[in-house]
Amino acid sequence: MTMSAGWYLRRLSRMGPGEVAGRAGDAVRRRRWRSARPNCPSVTGARFTSVLPAGTIAAIPPDAAKRLIAEADRLMYGHAEYFGVVRDDLTDPDWWYDPKTGRRAPWGYAFDVPYRDEDIVGDIKQIWELSRHQYLTVLAAAYAITGNERYAERVAEHLRSWWAANAPLHGVHWISGIELGIRLLSWVWIRRLLDGWPGAAELFEDNPVALNQIWHHQRWLAAFPSRGSSQNNHVIAETAGQFAAACAFGWFPDSQRWRADALRSLDRQLRGNTFASGLNRELATEYHGLVLELGLAAVAEADAAEVPVPASTRLVLLRMTDALAAVVDNRLRPPRQGDADDGHGLVVDGAGTDRWASLLATGDAVFGRLAWWPTATGTDVRTPLLAALIRPYTKNETRPASRPAHFADAGLTVLRGPGEIWCRCDGGPHGFLSIAAHAHADALSVEVRHDGVDVLADPGTYCYHGQPQWRQYFRSTLGHNTLQLDGDDQSVSGGPFLWTRHAKSRVLVADTSGKGVARWCAEHDGYRSSVHRRRVELTAASRELTVIDEIRGSHSPRRAVRLAFHLGPAITADLVGSRAELIWTRDGEDRSAVLDLPGQLSWRAHRGENDPPLGWYSAGFGRKEPSTTLVGTGFADGTQGFTTVLRFHG
Repeated sequence: MTMSAGWYLRRLSRMGPGEVAGRAGDAVRRRRWRSARPNCPSVTGARFTSVLPAGTIAAIPPDAAKRLIAEADRLMYGHAEYFGVVRDDLTDPDWWYDPKTGRRAPWGYAFDVPYRDEDIVGDIKQIWELSRHQYLTVLAAAYAITGNERYAERVAEHLRSWWAANAPLHGVHWISGIELGIRLLSWVWIRRLLDGWPGAAELFEDNPVALNQIWHHQRWLAAFPSRGSSQNNHVIAETAGQFAAACAFGWFPDSQRWRADALRSLDRQLRGNTFASGLNRELATEYHGLVLELGLAAVAEADAAEVPVPASTRLVLLRMTDALAAVVDNRLRPPRQGDADDGHGLVVDGAGTDRWASLLATGDAVFGRLAWWPTATGTDVRTPLLAALIRPYTKNETRPASRPAHFADAGLTVLRGPGEIWCRCDGGPHGFLSIAAHAHADALSVEVRHDGVDVLADPGTYCYHGQPQWRQYFRSTLGHNTLQLDGDDQSVSGGPFLWTRHAKSRVLVADTSGKGVARWCAEHDGYRSSVHRRRVELTAASRELTVIDEIRGSHSPRRAVRLAFHLGPAITADLVGSRAELIWTRDGEDRSAVLDLPGQLSWRAHRGENDPPLGWYSAGFGRKEPSTTLVGTGFADGTQGFTTVLRFHG
């Protein structure tokens, strides 16, 4: 049995009967479309009316506009960077080329392309990312701000090139629904931002090639929605893109039906993907951002087209925004939890724009900020654009009167202390749906920052396909600040996006009342015959964080333990015995702490090791850098715990 066949059978075992039947129907449809592909109906009299209100562009802050134009000029010279790979070929891009491996994806019927095989296709994310056309929304925004037609002409040139090179149902860009959905959303905003350009109608509504592409994208999304165990952030992108296009490009006989179906699906999936507390159920923070961006963009299209939106849709987005405001640290950085692949819903800003500050600014404009929200510093282009289209939320919903610190449904707790000490404790579900595709084996892990600097860090994600050893490491138990027993992960992986057994966690104590000592305690059953219990206490007066790990239940006297603490890349560590002196610099000022580690374990510092991987930090997808990881090894006998104390100096 090949790896791919084995992975598919394991995946199949996690599906319910309805999903299996739906996927069987998809397979039949793909075979039928191979020989009898649907044709785009003729369109006459199409007009684009979903324009920005007068004065919107003038409301963009000058510094945000300056950053955007600088980014657009880099793109005009052909320069960009995707997932750590620098490109200088974007004046005339090859849409099927992967600059990372040098490979070019094969041509053929889309569903025959083995897109997960890097030896044949290359790194599929490198190929797909450019064709989300989010760099073209940046160029279109630069035209809207400056009126310089060279930006619009480059956008038109690249769209015509892409449409010519990517006929419907041919090649790698017709495989994944999330790609089609995000691309449609980009096209909607490109058309909107180019509205003052004389060639806009000729490029879109008066262009049979564009109409054919737009229709086929929507037809594809209607036919092949993500199903069952795959109804995570992908289905949000699919429905948001489908809905946006059906609103703004509502020129086809099926547009009204597509719009209604997509809106129903979007509302249902937003609710399904979000805890009542407002946190995303994938427990992968970057996908919280992606889903929130997509939801806001979809509501903007609805309001622009005067399409009524269910109250539940806006309520979910409101709760997501409040939850984001609650969990960020003092520098507006949210937790680094679960998978992260740098995915965005709508890009109209230049480099250096703070994504999370931008989302909070949009939330302020749409929902109104609460008194406890952190101040969203900085400016962006996206907020005034979305705020010009979205109706202000006027419902009198009950919102948190004070900043939440414990999200019981998500099992996420934030402990805060003096000197901007921030600690995230993880006692939540392993992941979302039966396959938990974007989860990590990180039960009971902690993540600690001081004034926004990673001290005990979540190492991140780094990669998905093509590098299984690295994919395994960054999602492993050893790859997080928690305890590993007998060399096993707490949850069992069945492939790069599949977990066949999930550790179950439960929070026992979450006292965040702020009365001098904040306490948290949780346990998980991932080691079957034994339970790992962890207690965390943050004492304000002494600026100490204490972590106590215990192994409870039946066990042999020689169960091997590894306890890992991953330091952020800015931290220099001097380990002597079981004590580590930590030093770093923030805003030109030296900071320090001491980490007293359990003395019954033998401690060693690891940094930038490759075989096996250990001692790495991934700041973004496709990028990694050496960082120090402290690993203690020994044995658990069930009679004593392992105590770690992190003391921050004044």
